[in-house]
Amino acid sequence: MGPLAGVRVLEIGGIGPGPLAAMVLADLGAEVLRIDRPDEAGPIPPEYNLLHRGKRSAIVDLRHPDGADVIARLARSADIVTEAHRPGVAERLRIGPDDLLAVNPRLVYGRMTGWGQDGPAAHTAGHDIAYIAVTGALHAIGRAGGPPQVPLNLLGDFGAGSMFLVTGLLAALLEARASGRGQVVDVSIVDGTAVLSTLMHGLMASGLWRDVRGVNLLDTGAPFYDVYETSDGRHMAVGALEPQFYAEFVRLLEAGPDLPDQFDVAAWPRLRARFAEVFRTRTMAQWTELFEGSDACVAPVVSLAEAPHHPQLAARGTFVSAHGVVQPAPTPRFSRTATRLGSPPAAPGEHTRAALLAWGIDDVPHLLDAGVVVQA
Repeated sequence: MGPLAGVRVLEIGGIGPGPLAAMVLADLGAEVLRIDRPDEAGPIPPEYNLLHRGKRSAIVDLRHPDGADVIARLARSADIVTEAHRPGVAERLRIGPDDLLAVNPRLVYGRMTGWGQDGPAAHTAGHDIAYIAVTGALHAIGRAGGPPQVPLNLLGDFGAGSMFLVTGLLAALLEARASGRGQVVDVSIVDGTAVLSTLMHGLMASGLWRDVRGVNLLDTGAPFYDVYETSDGRHMAVGALEPQFYAEFVRLLEAGPDLPDQFDVAAWPRLRARFAEVFRTRTMAQWTELFEGSDACVAPVVSLAEAPHHPQLAARGTFVSAHGVVQPAPTPRFSRTATRLGSPPAAPGEHTRAALLAWGIDDVPHLLDAGVVVQA
């Protein structure tokens, strides 16, 4: 099932963007084998770590003298390998691109880092918040006069990291099938975040965007692109940018006939105050009902728990209940090679014996006895 059926992915265990990228590949039909460490543990119980859905897990001790040999043997039948170590670590473990491309010249080797493989910060630790900070993206998010606001780890780890890793892997896989030659895909979160900011750089160069937080069209600077509190302490999101949508918005809002022009920037504070005053007169449910079905570009700000029950998302099956957990369904959707949700998240090492045998490792009992691999 899925357009990637038949593609084999070997994921060298890591955290953050690497697992999400491998999850997406599994959702699209790829066979993903995750390699976990013997001491693998984390704050999330395995059955709830949804980033590992659709994968099998084997434990290989890469500190064992024969650990790298097991990875090389697995790589012979893989189409894609992903790793997320700091630069140089995979080479020290003898599972770097030179090592694995030597046994499989068609292999696509994906490297996921925060800072990139080179540069003065390449070997230092970091997290999403630091990566988006140095690209200017974090500076741009927030209200005028306030501090930068952290967009969870959706922008850096998953938007700039995972999605560009998936894009690079699939592009390289397509090229490898034409040329017969694999290659290294180098993805860094700082590079990806910069690319996601392309529109803002263009607008800034044209004079249509100020390098100041909360004063622009898409950063809550405009009163018609913002969130407003309702009488019950909830919020409505307004994105009435285009004049025709704005006209519909103010008509349904009934904010009064004396409103200033939409793009009269000097009058934006007065316009914002009026919108805020009106929104506080009704509950979120009442405003949702009023704007439902209109082109006013207004939506309720629902919680993560409420999202699966939103009428549009429920109608599309955007969320599914599988293996006792409500979770997002695979996306995108395909007309012919339909995707489906795979197996539940595996505990580290749950499939060591079966998965290694399926990948052509025929001396699994010996490897288990020697402590090279571990069956959970």
